Amino acid sequence: MLPVIVVHGGAGHVPKDRSDVSCVGVRDAVRAGYAILQAGGSAMDAVVETVTLLENNPAYNAGRGSALNVKGEVEMDALVMDGRTLASGSVSAVRGVANPIQLARLVMEKTNHLCLTAEGASKFARAMGVPEVPAESLITDYARMRWKKNLLPDANPVECQMGKMGTVGAVAVDKEGNTACATSTGGMLNQMEGRVGDTPCVGCGGYADNLIGAVSPTGHGEAIMKVTLSRLILFHMEQGQSPQEASDLALAYMKERVNGLGGVVVVDTKGTWAARFSSLQMAWAAAQQDQLHYGLYHGEDFIEPICV
Repeated sequence: MLPVIVVHGGAGHVPKDRSDVSCVGVRDAVRAGYAILQAGGSAMDAVVETVTLLENNPAYNAGRGSALNVKGEVEMDALVMDGRTLASGSVSAVRGVANPIQLARLVMEKTNHLCLTAEGASKFARAMGVPEVPAESLITDYARMRWKKNLLPDANPVECQMGKMGTVGAVAVDKEGNTACATSTGGMLNQMEGRVGDTPCVGCGGYADNLIGAVSPTGHGEAIMKVTLSRLILFHMEQGQSPQEASDLALAYMKERVNGLGGVVVVDTKGTWAARFSSLQMAWAAAQQDQLHYGLYHGEDFIEPICV
């Protein structure tokens, strides 16, 4: 059953033309991550590379294509976690970096801290030799259009949020049985400057533990934080629930308790995986035993050869 990798491109609802692009992107990304695992690479290498590809794809709300805050600027969050040691690194409200997920990994590997934020994260990036990119290079025409539309006096914030898929993420188990997760986001459309969501918070925006499994979520960050969604799912798995059962229980609790919608990709240490969501859509893909699984709407699980 090993190795395995599962990827999501965010929960939400978008027009068909954009959702089609999102589905293609997660399939391409999961192929790249699976190739790393098949070659003997680590779960951490696989999830970081996968999420890097999604950050570079303007179809997603992460890296290039990130949602804009109330000032029309990009502030990004990202997290990685290594299930072997419980080491983790994250960044929040970071600017001018093409791939926040790689910076989060550097925080994990090169510092004694878990999370660096805003200008502190930017200074660390410069110290590590991470190239600084122009702010405009991360902003797409689509993101600017959605931002401007939400500034209008008669704007419907809920409707505007529907125009963009959310956070991207990945979970994996490598051939050695080690787990890892990676999650990256551009945040909420028109969020307050300095707002930090669930993504960089351990137990909320992701969790990996070789004794249980790994989780990467997407959805309304404030709701995810209130129920510590990732750790809640792993708690249910510790109690004997399967990844699918644990995901459904936790998502139902989040909807009932705090009226929050979202989605998750989950894997246990044996390679059993799940991609579950309470929103209308979630672009996802998984690779295992040389097969690629993918879907967008509830009940979908299309299968094709991986062809790496």
